[in-house]
Amino acid sequence: MRRTAASILALSLLLLAGCASGGPDDDASPSATPTAAATASAADIAALAAVTLTGEPGTEPTLDFEKPFTVSAPVARMFEPGTGDTVEEGHLATVNLVAVSGTDGASAGTTYGTTPAQYLVNAATLPEALLDTMVGAQVGARILYAAPATEGTQIWAFELTGTAAVPTRAEGTAVTPPEGLPTVSLAENGQPSIEPVDDSAPTELVTQPLIQGSGAAVEAGQNITIQYSGWLWDGTPFDSSWEKGSPFSTPLSNLIQGWQQGLVGQPVGSQVLLIVPPDLGYGDEDSNQIPGGSTLIFVIDILSAG
Repeated sequence: MRRTAASILALSLLLLAGCASGGPDDDASPSATPTAAATASAADIAALAAVTLTGEPGTEPTLDFEKPFTVSAPVARMFEPGTGDTVEEGHLATVNLVAVSGTDGASAGTTYGTTPAQYLVNAATLPEALLDTMVGAQVGARILYAAPATEGTQIWAFELTGTAAVPTRAEGTAVTPPEGLPTVSLAENGQPSIEPVDDSAPTELVTQPLIQGSGAAVEAGQNITIQYSGWLWDGTPFDSSWEKGSPFSTPLSNLIQGWQQGLVGQPVGSQVLLIVPPDLGYGDEDSNQIPGGSTLIFVIDILSAG
C-alpha cells in the first residue's frame, strides 16, 4: 500500500501555520500552540526558485533540487499557473500533492493514485506563505512549498484540482429528536450548545439527525468538511471548531470510530447529534481534556464530502 501524505500534512501544515485547529482524530493529537511565523529570507526565496518539477500535470511529479536543501522559514512559489476556476479565501481546495525530504529527496508521502487532499483556504488551516500563494491561483496550478521540519527541511508540491465555496453551517429541514437526548440550542451564527440529561450514558452509539440536509450521503473514505462541538456526558465542553474560528476538513478515516460509523450515510448539509461510547471514542486512557472511559456528545454540521 502506498503511503499517503494527506494525514501527514493535515497535522504538519497546521503546526507550521502556528494555529490551534484540529479535530477528534484517532490519536487525539494535541492542537498546535500559536507562534509567530518566521519570515523567509532572500536566500530562502532563491533556494525554492531553484527547485523544479518534472512530469506531466495530473501525474505524480519528480522534484529536482540540489541536496541537501534547507530553508530557514516557510516559503512558497507558483511553479506553473492554472487556467481553471480561481481559488478564493474560505474556499475548499482539492489538491494532489507529494512531499519529500530536503535532506535526501526521500518521499514523505503522496496522494497521487489515492484520494486527493482537501484544505480550507484560510489562515486557520494553511501557513501564511502557502495561503498567500494559493489565494488567487487557478485550478491546474502547481505550487511549491518548503519549510523547516523536525528533521531538516521538507518540500511539498501541490497541484490544484478543484475549488469550491462551502457553507459555514448546516442547511436543511429541522428534525425533532426523541425525548431523553441532550437538548441542542443554536446561536444566531449556528454554534450549538447543549443541555445534558441527568441520566446514565448510553452504551451504544447514538446517531440523531437534527437538521436533514439535501446533499449526497457521506461515504466511507471520503474527505469531509465540518463544524463541530464536543462535550463530556455531563455537559463539560472540550473541543469546538466554532471556538477556533474555522470549519475543519479531514479524511473521515482519520477520525474516531464513532464519527466514522455515525456520519456515513448522512446527507451533506445535515446537522447530526452523536453520542459516542468510550469504545468508539478514546477508550479507557485519558486523552488531553477527555478522561478515560468518557462517553462523548458531539454536534456536527456536515458542510461537504467528497
